[in-house]
Amino acid sequence: MLAGAKQCLYERGYGRTTARDIVEASGTNLASIGYHFGTKEALLNAAMMEMLGEWGQELERILASESDEGAGPLGRFEEVWTRVIESFEAHRPALIASFEAFVQAEHSPELREQIAAGQEDTRSWLAVLFGNLAGAADEATARAVGSFHLALLNGLMVQWLVDPELAPSGREMAGALRTILEGVRSAEQEAPPQTRA
Repeated sequence: MLAGAKQCLYERGYGRTTARDIVEASGTNLASIGYHFGTKEALLNAAMMEMLGEWGQELERILASESDEGAGPLGRFEEVWTRVIESFEAHRPALIASFEAFVQAEHSPELREQIAAGQEDTRSWLAVLFGNLAGAADEATARAVGSFHLALLNGLMVQWLVDPELAPSGREMAGALRTILEGVRSAEQEAPPQTRA
């Protein structure tokens, strides 16, 4: 049944999938949905979480893959985000389902908790990956680094889903980060020293 529900999510999306669609895709009957999951929504939520888990595993593989050791932190940043962007096409239905899940979570406390737990896991391994590059020394800083990259991931997914032609590349993101860092350094150098009280 989960496989059938996932197929429906890929083909029709959450809002347009009916119980009859799931029955047809899975070769089961309507009563089996109620027996095993209680409601169609509970089944679709379970299927969505499974899809998101599969994409999460792919992201972990991408982020853990080897990169050019001489690339430096900005080079590594570019390499990682380039690979993540390349994964979007293969996982487009899961990305769309993830955004549908955010909407459905407003009406399902259980789904909201599952998504929040998934976000915390993602934040944690992003913190490990990018925290090492940034030299994050403590847990709060590492979590902030993970949260920053999770915001980048979600924002990049939205841009790519809506308009992949104009969504930034890994190189453009690294260039933007370089520009931001240079602006911050320049502003700090120009700022007058603070007087002591």
